[in-house]
Amino acid sequence: MTLTVRIAKNVYGGDGLGRLGDGRVVFVPGAFAGESVKAEIIADKRSYVNARLVEIVEPSADRLGEGPAPIPGMVYANLRYAAEMSAKESQLKEFLERARLTPESFGRIPCEERPLNYRNKVVYHFAKQRGAWAIGYRVEPGHEITDVVEDPLARPEINAKLPEIRAAIMRLLTQGAPSVRQDTERKGNVTIRWSARSGVVWWIGDDAQDAVVKEVTCGRTFEVPSDGFYQVNPTAGESLVKAVVEEYGRGVKVAPNILDLYCGVGVFGLCCANASSRLIGVESGRKAIEFAKRNAAAQGVEARFFAEQVGRNMRRIKIGSLTAVILDPPRGGLEPRVPEWLSQSRAPRMLYVSCDPATLVRDLRVICRGYELESVKWVDMFPRTARFETLAVLRRKA
Repeated sequence: MTLTVRIAKNVYGGDGLGRLGDGRVVFVPGAFAGESVKAEIIADKRSYVNARLVEIVEPSADRLGEGPAPIPGMVYANLRYAAEMSAKESQLKEFLERARLTPESFGRIPCEERPLNYRNKVVYHFAKQRGAWAIGYRVEPGHEITDVVEDPLARPEINAKLPEIRAAIMRLLTQGAPSVRQDTERKGNVTIRWSARSGVVWWIGDDAQDAVVKEVTCGRTFEVPSDGFYQVNPTAGESLVKAVVEEYGRGVKVAPNILDLYCGVGVFGLCCANASSRLIGVESGRKAIEFAKRNAAAQGVEARFFAEQVGRNMRRIKIGSLTAVILDPPRGGLEPRVPEWLSQSRAPRMLYVSCDPATLVRDLRVICRGYELESVKWVDMFPRTARFETLAVLRRKA
């Protein structure tokens, strides 16, 4: 069934949202706010409808084109960047409003705009499709691979190296001993990373051969295991770290000590640390903790880092009355019981960094039983895609 829909807004994830005559919402990927479109219903649910974009009847003034995105995930590829920014900001505000969370201030972290060619890490899958090898992004939920010859989101340095890397993979897949070809096919993916200090490094499969990448943030050099986490957008990542350092500095008189939970290789805590602070970092990944210790030693910062899972060690993690807590959990947010534990802590301030607004507001609703939401700021860490990064600052209730 095909129907004409007026799109009211773009929801988190990028889909255009409209309403049917019976009041149900309809989600149309590829449609933008203000447009009238023809859409074919592909899933008819009790409270909502999923539809496929068939024709743009009345385009938005912010639309740039009508073709498919050059690679999977670029949901805003055909929208002016200013409109994408406006949509994401509205989405974050709506998450907060629905959770009845009202920050005292709301804004965007200043960042040099770079909507394309920003990613310093990409992972491409490879497989034989219809008799030919494809190397590129996998289209979920299926296993079809979009062949990528040039990646509009990857750094220019990665794109410059991509033909050489693709050729090397093709040789491994098609030439030489059968055992080598089979082993390469079994591994199924290639990871490519770039940093200003290390250049382009790449490897096939999950084994990075203990390679080390050197990154620079806020003038500090960080060693990172090549398969370890670091922000994929160096420009926006720098802006986010600076914002965390600034917010820590605002409250340094009441909370000089730092507890960096989900600390990774120690970026936030080490960039905030000063001569009078006491820094403790906690992270479940043992390799990340090894590198956090190495980074602290190389930077001359006295710190203690522990390989612990936060949710299983809350009794052992002490939060004092002079502590600023930094939180940077994975996309799934804080583990069960951690928000409640934090809400009852004595920390004067908390800085929560999140890449998913849904899990952020879920956790904040609990933490705010004991804290006030001082500010919320966001940065477009992942331009042209659905996601963005948020920094929430909380202070202990009087």
